[in-house]
Amino acid sequence: MPDELHQPLGLDPAPDAARVGVRRVSPRFVVWSTLGAMAATAGVYAARHSDANGGNPRVVAKIETIAPPAPAPAPVAHARDPSPTGTIDARKSERQTAAEIERESGVKVTRTGGGAAPGALIIQLDQPSGVHLAPAPDRRLVERDRLGPLPRIGPDGAKPWQVYARPLVLSQKLKPGAPRIALIVGGLGLSPTTTQAALDKLPADVSFAFAPYGDDLASEVASARDAGHEAFLQAPMEPFDYPRNNPGPHTLTVKSADDGNVDLRWLMTRFSGYVGIVNFLGARFTSDEAAMKPFMRQLAERGVAYIDDGTAPQSLAAAIGPTVGAATARADLTIDSDMRPDAIEAALGKLEAIARQKGFAMGVASAVPQSIDHVARFARSLEGRGIALVPASAALSTEAAPQAEARRP
Repeated sequence: MPDELHQPLGLDPAPDAARVGVRRVSPRFVVWSTLGAMAATAGVYAARHSDANGGNPRVVAKIETIAPPAPAPAPVAHARDPSPTGTIDARKSERQTAAEIERESGVKVTRTGGGAAPGALIIQLDQPSGVHLAPAPDRRLVERDRLGPLPRIGPDGAKPWQVYARPLVLSQKLKPGAPRIALIVGGLGLSPTTTQAALDKLPADVSFAFAPYGDDLASEVASARDAGHEAFLQAPMEPFDYPRNNPGPHTLTVKSADDGNVDLRWLMTRFSGYVGIVNFLGARFTSDEAAMKPFMRQLAERGVAYIDDGTAPQSLAAAIGPTVGAATARADLTIDSDMRPDAIEAALGKLEAIARQKGFAMGVASAVPQSIDHVARFARSLEGRGIALVPASAALSTEAAPQAEARRP
């Protein structure tokens, strides 16, 4: 019997009794048989399902027809916002402070004593009157001098006091022939804070008088005139106790009148657009005919008016003015010669009594905070008491016709 060493490769040894009829299967035959079966199965599947992809992976998606979008709804017309600002509803959900509301309202609120919102107060707004002052300087009314621009009468006869005056406009709420009061606040231009307070608090019919020593007079006078206040120039004049009581540089003295009044020319060049001159002190100067006559003549020749503040009983301005053709007026009362609050109120009450008795009264006050506050309240209350507040220029008189009047609603 041959051993396994001498057996031919790939042949089993002779079968024995236990293995008769059994054939050994090769592993290679198993592998190839399996692959062939799988290929046949794939072919049968492809033929049966007509798969155009040849058995590749595929995804089946459902295609649906999408309807066109519905038309947008027509815009809804909202009701008109009844609020004049158009923002009230939009801001209901916003919480604002009182100060923010005031700031956004466009209304400038000034409180006595500098208090802040929401302090209790009553705000009274002026109704627009349509009153505008003539622009200044007017070229017709300016003469060039080595000291600066001097006022003069224009070639057409126009006079500064007439051109630069605030038009006289009376409220239709007042009865014809109602009493009239003019108010002048002087000493402005020395303190920007005080000048601004006067602008903020005083009605436009109150006339402003500026001291000649301010650093920015031209700008401050322009601001006052833009706000409707007619302007006057305060001229320091010699008192009886001069120089112990000295009104300031370039004071008009009795002696300076003999020197061609160089000081007067300096004063008159400080700014443009003023109606006239108001004295500051000057009891001696205004009572001296030799000093007052050439002074008043120069004003007349330049078309500048003069208002006497009434503090010097011996003043000759009212007597000399008409003789030289100067427009003049005189104040009836100094409102704050006594600075106590009750004294100021008493003086204002006296001024009102004079107006009711004579039909017209003029008062002067200085630009200090308490005076401005009292004058402001008094001035704004006049119409309600049947009295017209008028600019100081309404009191000026010459031989010419009186100033024309107009009336506002």
